[in-house]
Amino acid sequence: MIMKRIFEIDPWKVVTHTFNPEDKRLQESMTAIGNDYMGMRGNFEEGYSGDSLQGTYLAGVWFPDKTVVGWWKNGYPKYFGKTPNAPSFIGIGITVNGEKIDLAKVKFDDFELALDMHQGLLTRSFIYEGKDVKVKFEFERFLHIIQKEAALIKVKATVLEGHAKIYFDSTLDGTVVNEDSNYGTRFWIPLGEDKEAKTIQVKTKSNPYDVPQFTVLLKESLRHNGEAVNGEVTTEDAKLSEKFSVDLNENESYELEKDVIVVTSRDVEDKDQKAVANNLMTKLQEKSFEDNLADHTEAWKKRWETSDVEIAGNDAAQQGIRFNICQLFMTYYGEDKRLNVGPKGFTGEKYGGATYWDTEAYIVPMYLAVTKPSVTRALLQYRHDQLPGAYHNAKEQGLPGALFPMVTFNGIECHNEWEITFEEIHRNADIPHAIAMYTDYTGDDSYVKNEGMDVLVGTARFWAARVHWSKWRNKYVIHGVTGPNEYENNVNNNWFTNTMARWLLKYTLQRLPLATKKAQERVHVTEEEKAKWQDIVDKIYLPEDKERGIFLQQDDFLDKDIRPVSEIEDQRPINQHWSWDKILRSPFIKQADVLQGIYFLNDEYTMEQKEKNFDFYEPLTVHESSLSPCIHSILAAELGKQKKAVELYERTARLDLDNYNNDTVDGLHITSMSGSWLAIVQGFAGMRYDHNQLKFNPFVPDDWDHYSFKINYRDRLIEVYVDHEETKITLLKGEDLEVLVKGKKVVLKEGKTECLKD
Repeated sequence: MIMKRIFEIDPWKVVTHTFNPEDKRLQESMTAIGNDYMGMRGNFEEGYSGDSLQGTYLAGVWFPDKTVVGWWKNGYPKYFGKTPNAPSFIGIGITVNGEKIDLAKVKFDDFELALDMHQGLLTRSFIYEGKDVKVKFEFERFLHIIQKEAALIKVKATVLEGHAKIYFDSTLDGTVVNEDSNYGTRFWIPLGEDKEAKTIQVKTKSNPYDVPQFTVLLKESLRHNGEAVNGEVTTEDAKLSEKFSVDLNENESYELEKDVIVVTSRDVEDKDQKAVANNLMTKLQEKSFEDNLADHTEAWKKRWETSDVEIAGNDAAQQGIRFNICQLFMTYYGEDKRLNVGPKGFTGEKYGGATYWDTEAYIVPMYLAVTKPSVTRALLQYRHDQLPGAYHNAKEQGLPGALFPMVTFNGIECHNEWEITFEEIHRNADIPHAIAMYTDYTGDDSYVKNEGMDVLVGTARFWAARVHWSKWRNKYVIHGVTGPNEYENNVNNNWFTNTMARWLLKYTLQRLPLATKKAQERVHVTEEEKAKWQDIVDKIYLPEDKERGIFLQQDDFLDKDIRPVSEIEDQRPINQHWSWDKILRSPFIKQADVLQGIYFLNDEYTMEQKEKNFDFYEPLTVHESSLSPCIHSILAAELGKQKKAVELYERTARLDLDNYNNDTVDGLHITSMSGSWLAIVQGFAGMRYDHNQLKFNPFVPDDWDHYSFKINYRDRLIEVYVDHEETKITLLKGEDLEVLVKGKKVVLKEGKTECLKD
């Protein structure tokens, strides 16, 4: 297992004082910023001619790129959805005494790049060393989390030696293309540029799939000491450039602020965008850069007050959890119900910015505890709103009911790897499972009684048709699937898939009688259907090896050459060393599969079952999915395997910061970042909330002094503090609550701390 650490350890910053061109893309991923409206990689404002991925992305703006395959199969999605690399607005080209500043070419020193996680503020500085001149450049950049359409950039130039004539060239560039587009396709077409208003407007190109075209307008305004700067403005198709120069003597400085407004047709009609952008710019510039940053920072402070996890004694662990929480909140904070969480967020093109099952499996259990219930409710509603697409997907496969997509923007499946898109159907139970998590955690059953019933019944009807009866086994079976472990394709009777299908049918039958009358009338489940669903619940085949006491990942798994991952350490990651054929024939597991099911349905299994399955499967797992380490860490903690739990926490917490999977250059693993929080709260602290009982069973890693966190639970705010000698639980707000701590009943009262000695 290879680890690459290019940033220094700091509890509140991701910072480096070294610039290595070979790591430029890695740096860009790790210093990405966003505000859940838009975001960008950590590109350099002045430009960079070396290897780089320039990336700016707008939430909810996407394009249906035509599916290109050599051999078309019935059922293939007609398009692959992706987020276009949006017009770039950070550009501030700089020339000093005739030499263009480009860190791939010029001589420089004293480099620093830092992401301050307190406020999502990106800063950078370096000293340019030219002929007879030295100039220090300092950059600051943030995306406003209050005024979401606003980006603020500041550059300060200070002459340390000599005289400098500095030319600035502020740009808006709508000619950006995606690296992964088919045959270099350009997704943006120019609609017009306005020199006086300093705007450009572009639109996604037309498509034959009834997917709306998106229009984007960008407006810039330059300021110096609060006063407007008006340079020479030139335009060409989808580009705007504003140039001016300053003369500086030794010890003189100049600060330039670039304010940008970005509006899209998701919120503003094309014809109104210019007027709206003007008004937003006026509002933004009523305050200085510093005052806007102060407002932005205060809003971040409120977020951190209820979500921060404090770790004492291990700064690497502390940095990891804060980095992940920061990036998650910069990607999604539940303020737009039309949005979801893309696996790469705003940090890269891979996975196309779409929605996966990752959200329900990994984001929901964390956000239930660190945000308002309305945030998770919005995620549930997002799927309900896309039910028509789920029915379309099932119909494409010749089946009734609803099949939620593997990858989507609008509910329609838009991913075209057959073994993933059409076989990894476990998501059709994982996604509805979030309804149960929400109901169990919040105690609010209003969703499952109404809209949630549409989801449960739609997916139940799909599963009832997708199983088939095996006369030989005298059981219902499910063939031709891919489980969470994508290093096994087209298998029969994947235990996790069968188990979650059974859970979905059983849960739907349990909840159906409790649904509202309108919901029951709407879904109209017949007695015949209910009888069939119950029969499947009773008779579905769940493969197991009773001699070993384990559930079998799928039929014939034990025919493989079973051996531990430790025998191939020099060949990892195997997805970068082996052929796909070799991977599929191997016993090595990409991510939690059987153990994913045990995690989801935790209270249904005995400790003996959990331990035997963990001991068998974990040594076979290469964790080459970012979603894997946290599940294993949580189960290891529950089983008392503290060393293994901590090892896997470190991997999930610092997956990107240490580039464990050697793929962070493509962007961060956003949807797995919640795993570090889950590993601490559900793992180390042992939090569970089944059967209307909140429970904790905490321990502290050996090299930590203590840790603490806060959770929202049923209109209460609770703080948990754990060290090597005691556990303290404080009810900060809300009504009295009985909790279990290491099996002992404790009644929490508002404003009081309960201390339990180990």
